[in-house]
Amino acid sequence: MTGTSSRSLKVILVFGYAFLYIPLLIIVLFSFNKAQLMTTWTEFSLKWYRALFSDTVMLRAAWTSLRIAAISATIAIVLGTLAAVTIVRFQRFRGKAIFTGLVTAPLVMPDIVTGLSLLLLFVAIQQLTGWPQSRGVATVIIAHTTLAIAYVTAVVQVRLTEFDRSLEEAALDLGASPLKVFFVITLPLIAPAVAVGWLFAFALSLDDVVIASFVAGPGATTLPMVIFSSLRLGMSPTINALTTILILFLSLGVLAAAIVIHKTRR
Repeated sequence: MTGTSSRSLKVILVFGYAFLYIPLLIIVLFSFNKAQLMTTWTEFSLKWYRALFSDTVMLRAAWTSLRIAAISATIAIVLGTLAAVTIVRFQRFRGKAIFTGLVTAPLVMPDIVTGLSLLLLFVAIQQLTGWPQSRGVATVIIAHTTLAIAYVTAVVQVRLTEFDRSLEEAALDLGASPLKVFFVITLPLIAPAVAVGWLFAFALSLDDVVIASFVAGPGATTLPMVIFSSLRLGMSPTINALTTILILFLSLGVLAAAIVIHKTRR
């Protein structure tokens, strides 16, 4: 029975990974196809990569998305780590339940609700203060940071819960200040979780199209918005080339993070 269960789990695992990665492999393969149709292979060609690097709209949107994702992920790990430390380290304080609920609310909130609420918030702030004069990169960064903080907090909170506090207590007994203990002991030990949280936040921002559609203006069109708009006119092989490049860079980023996490654990 144990052998049968093990084989069944392996088969399910193989089918699961195949379901996830075979479509990506097909996209990568057909990005080198000379024909425009996705159903017919003719010959190997870099035609669509040359077309991609000539498409200024797509490249501008890609640069905007990468910039927004990097900034929002960086802000999110700072605020999310502080929120996780507050939730785990301070066991009792007035309003903890409300604070925890507000931080983790985006985890269960539909994106369309989050996007609409942020749009109404920006409109109200503009009427009261005059800022922002128009929706753009800043409003998208704020929206994506709001979404990513919840995920970063959840990831770092799990690591802090499993953290051995005897190291911190020993450092405090030896005269180190709480701030020094955090930066010298706590932060290096939770660095793998922080790195995972940054990657998670970066991927969420790079992938988002619903929230960005509500809070982005004419000068802040992100890459998912451009791709979604172009799909209405049909699938372009240029998107295959762009997707292949994104898969390559994201894979290198995940590999680099895995190496850093492995060295940190050692």
